[in-house]
Amino acid sequence: MPLLELKDATIRFGGLLAVKDLTFAVEDGELFGLIGPNGAGKTTVFNLITGVYAPTSGVIAFDGKPIQGKHPHQIAACGIARTFQNIRLFASMSVLENVQVSSHMRSTQGVLGSVFRGEHFHREETLHREEAMRLLELFQLEKLADEPAASLPYGSQRRLEIARALGTKPRLLLLDEPAAGMNPQESADLMRLIRRIRDEFKVSILLVEHNMKVVMGVCERIQVMVHGEAIALGVPSEIRTDPRVVEAYLGKE
Repeated sequence: MPLLELKDATIRFGGLLAVKDLTFAVEDGELFGLIGPNGAGKTTVFNLITGVYAPTSGVIAFDGKPIQGKHPHQIAACGIARTFQNIRLFASMSVLENVQVSSHMRSTQGVLGSVFRGEHFHREETLHREEAMRLLELFQLEKLADEPAASLPYGSQRRLEIARALGTKPRLLLLDEPAAGMNPQESADLMRLIRRIRDEFKVSILLVEHNMKVVMGVCERIQVMVHGEAIALGVPSEIRTDPRVVEAYLGKE
């Protein structure tokens, strides 16, 4: 059974058909790419998966159970986390707090426990802090733990956003253009980091990215979209030479 499966997923915004009859599946532990030109509907697909939008028709299933129509926080609780095309950090919070806050989704404290902050509350907060620090070490951000998130350079903010998403302990991680704005060295480092995340955290990764070196270098299978429709699905070597993909996307680079 695939971890994530879309069957004929479709969404309309008024008279605009943004995604049409999209069908693909992401296997457990897979590095899967979703590519296409600007306006192809890639981020809309992420928004469908994470509950920002409900599909007009079709099915979106996670671990064999339909999730379309659920709210974003319910889908996150199922085990899906994401980053955003435009970085969305809590700018006034510290680097550590940005990661630590993601663990609150797994908190066992109720309202009273959070207000009175007893022994159990402090034990749980200590555990969440330790988990957050381990993530910051993985992303080489531990020395900046107490700095405001907004003070980090762009590449570090990208890494922090991924660390925050991993703090929810997802089974599926959606990365929306993580290499955007990165130089070649940062992109190469990102490729190694994505592989390491998959292997160490045993998480599936769905990647939207325009940097073809990153996509072809890390993804095991790639779905190509144009104008909201799928035009090709295959391994990188097949996608790189597919005439439809070259004409619609790769040939325009």
